[in-house]
Amino acid sequence: MKRALLLAATLLAATPAFAQDLSQDAAALKAHVQFLASDAMKGRDTGSPELTIAEQYVAAQMLAAGLKPAGVDGTWLQPVPLVAYKSADHGTLSLTRGGVETPLVWGKDYLARAVPSNPKVAVSGPVVFAGYGSEAEYKGLNTKGAIVAVLRDSPHDLPSDIRAHSSQPDQQAAVAARHGAVGVILIEGNARHAIFPFAASVGYAQGEAMTWQGSEAGAGAPPFTYLGFDGAAKLFAGSKIQWDAVLAADKADKKLPTGALGVTATGTANTAIRTLSTNNVAGMLPGTDKSGEYVVISAHLDHVGVGRPDAKGDTIYNGAMDNAVGTASMLEVAKRFQASGKAPRRSMLFVAVTAEEKGLVGSEYFAANPTVPKGSIVADVNLDMPILTYDFVDLVAFGADRSTLGKLVEAAAAAEGVKLVPDPTPEEASFVRSDHYSFVKAGIPAVSLDIGPGGPGAAASKEFLDKHYHQPSDEVGLIDWKQGLRFVSLNYAIARAVADADDKPVWNKGDFFGALYKGPMAK
Repeated sequence: MKRALLLAATLLAATPAFAQDLSQDAAALKAHVQFLASDAMKGRDTGSPELTIAEQYVAAQMLAAGLKPAGVDGTWLQPVPLVAYKSADHGTLSLTRGGVETPLVWGKDYLARAVPSNPKVAVSGPVVFAGYGSEAEYKGLNTKGAIVAVLRDSPHDLPSDIRAHSSQPDQQAAVAARHGAVGVILIEGNARHAIFPFAASVGYAQGEAMTWQGSEAGAGAPPFTYLGFDGAAKLFAGSKIQWDAVLAADKADKKLPTGALGVTATGTANTAIRTLSTNNVAGMLPGTDKSGEYVVISAHLDHVGVGRPDAKGDTIYNGAMDNAVGTASMLEVAKRFQASGKAPRRSMLFVAVTAEEKGLVGSEYFAANPTVPKGSIVADVNLDMPILTYDFVDLVAFGADRSTLGKLVEAAAAAEGVKLVPDPTPEEASFVRSDHYSFVKAGIPAVSLDIGPGGPGAAASKEFLDKHYHQPSDEVGLIDWKQGLRFVSLNYAIARAVADADDKPVWNKGDFFGALYKGPMAK
């Protein structure tokens, strides 16, 4: 710890040297990023000593910005109890049809899947194919006590964000559990095969993932195994439903045939678990006449740590754009509120969340276990990896079309001379890939802000994603600090608009996510 504190002090003392050529505000923004994305932080991996130092840095900056501690027990920190899990072995899977048992081969036919909520899965039952596993596809199927098999996808006519949400294994498992299933077999479909084929999955089959202790992900009907095309052909062999017909319907975007496959599956999946702890960092700015309502400004603090060397031999994945600059912008927005001399009407929560790179874990924990009264958070505005390398002219707010937050964001951006535009790449389903999605799942209207594709934006975004995303080259030198300051001003304007609006945000009438998670809905 003494060494860590000495390191922090040394880096802080170095701040003026690299900031002298910038305005005071730009220097402050750069100072945050220079510290958080320095080589000394070793990529801020979840659970690392360096991420602990980063947490303390953010807490200190929140104090300097005039915020009040909003963690637990009067501190700045909310401990997040993590579960790191991976497959302990290859598990087993066999099929029995007409009294004949056929063992499947790990790595060729199937892969066992780790299940953190049940480290010793052992299931057996008749297999029922439920297509993509959507609620509508269960109509007429008897799945009580059965193992449900589903393609790792969703109906193709769904909007991309709903399709991405519904195709997540935990969502497919939750639907299966509601229909009495005891387990779920996930099957590679055409879309999955084209993007990440089964053969490529084998190399990652025993990699480690994370969730938080107490999460019920996969409970009830665990998605315990994953089949490639070869394994699926064996599962459907002898059934009235032909595997080739399933693939053809999937490829043609047609309704999939569903029903019992006339086969019993028996399988095991064993999961190795270790526990660790990390922290969300939270600071509060009290509101005035609506102080019992909270607007969250979130940004993830973690990155991916130390990894394989690049061509220059660099192994530190600094994460300057992803997401040190998002965290820095959040801190500077807090300072703007204080500098304005005008308290917001609603209270503001500034939350640096952990373990985003591990699957949005820290934000999910905070949304499920807020440090303020449940039901008092009315909105989340998330800042994640703004690509600040060009003179931006527009803004994308993922989720803006789903709630009245969209109109607030649009008006505030317009006042700053920035146009709100639709998601330019909806097929990437960014709505479910950043921390605002955790608040959505808690029923809270939320958006995640990103710089738009106008002007040089599309080309600049592609260049960053192709050359620097999750690479050691994501370093401070990439950032245009003039654009960084514009991004801070834009975020402050949006946060102020949400905090001071007469009405709290609600989901648009009939919105899928608002209805699913029972959030406040427009009449």
